[in-house]
Amino acid sequence: MARTSVVQTYHNPQPGSSPTLTLSEKIQYEILKNGVERPKGYTVSYHANPAAEKPHFGPAHPMKPWRLLLTNKIVFAYGMHEAMDLYLSRAATFQELVDFHTEDYVDFLRTAVPTLDPSNRTPAHDLFAIGDDCPIFDGLFQYCTLYAGASLCAARSLTSNQSQIAINWSGGLHHAKKSEASGFCYINDIVLAILQLLLYHPRVLYIDIDVHHGDGVEQAFWSTDRVMTLSFHKYDKDNFFPGTGALDSTGPTNPNNQGAHHALNVPLHDGIEDEQYIKLFKDIVGPCINIYQPTAIVLQCGADSLGGDRLGCFNLNIRAHGACLSFVKTFNLPLLVLGGGGYTPRNVARLWAHETSLCIGAELHPNLPAHTPYLNHFGTEKTLFPALSEFTRYDNRNSRQYLEGLVQGIREQLRYIEGSPSVAMKVMPPDLGPVREEVDRQIREGMEQIERKDKEKGRGTRGELAA
Repeated sequence: MARTSVVQTYHNPQPGSSPTLTLSEKIQYEILKNGVERPKGYTVSYHANPAAEKPHFGPAHPMKPWRLLLTNKIVFAYGMHEAMDLYLSRAATFQELVDFHTEDYVDFLRTAVPTLDPSNRTPAHDLFAIGDDCPIFDGLFQYCTLYAGASLCAARSLTSNQSQIAINWSGGLHHAKKSEASGFCYINDIVLAILQLLLYHPRVLYIDIDVHHGDGVEQAFWSTDRVMTLSFHKYDKDNFFPGTGALDSTGPTNPNNQGAHHALNVPLHDGIEDEQYIKLFKDIVGPCINIYQPTAIVLQCGADSLGGDRLGCFNLNIRAHGACLSFVKTFNLPLLVLGGGGYTPRNVARLWAHETSLCIGAELHPNLPAHTPYLNHFGTEKTLFPALSEFTRYDNRNSRQYLEGLVQGIREQLRYIEGSPSVAMKVMPPDLGPVREEVDRQIREGMEQIERKDKEKGRGTRGELAA
């Protein structure tokens, strides 16, 4: 009877000799196929922390942080990570959060625990607007510190010139107030990031293309001319959250207040279409940048303005939304790109992956890579660009005359801005304070050692520092 050897020698297959490619090889194939490479002349940084993907607001709640997981999987499946500087962002500290929010409010978020018993509700829940929209859930405070920390990290990468475009898709939570949660938002990472930018930049333009009004950011910078807020959103005072952002709401009514005419709003009706939105955006954003002359821009890319969104009411497709980012990018200013709303996770992920590609200047083929994890979440259309406006179509109630009136209204407000405000940047940014103090200390110690050595030599004695 023939005997066979139980132990066999392992032969390492050479690349290409096996019909099955490794995941790394598949990603490299996508990189070559799509021409993904590091941008020439500028750097893009990508800021994320996987722990921000895990929180659960509740089974019936529209906010699904795992949309970030889907986004990152598409970004990595296409190999776009090879074209960016990747940062594992840290959690924001208590002190960083209270740069804008009140200590009592942040303290409450840090110590609050979830409960199913309504009798456990305290006056603090009402004081800080905790409820169905903004529930307390396990890991709430960690979640807040992570998405805020990522936005701060992204802002600092811009101010340190480590990147010219910085992306944080976990950020963009624009409804949170100084001491109040609102609209699924607890910590306003946008305000914190803009405050960071203002340490180095005299003027920041904030642009919001979420379907909801960016009320929290507008309110935070209501009385300053160093930040101009510009929000494109659905407006219905009585029937659509948050019910603010009318065309004539342009900042403080007192003309002597520095913030007057620096809060600009573009209120839209249901069903706006791609071409209308792109033209409107360009007709308004271009003059705002040319007149205000910001030195940095923050763009909130809320995905709930897409067609078919669970809470949205526009007819926008992914390419039209991305065209707004592409236009802002042409001004070659430091750009902080943030997420925001978006309640159909598969479409949120498609959009933000596409807009990541726009940031790095890559043109992706529309078919999602077959090795993309969780591909079944994208249904039968395994494409980056499904016809979203066909799924849930809204009647377009934005006439040409109405949109032209919006453009005219915004330009009328811009006439009050005679020129970009000049700012004397005299204060050393706090972030550099400890570094400066340490360097000063080392210089002082070095000078003291030199002086001591000179004195000892002058006395003709052998001193402690003499060689």
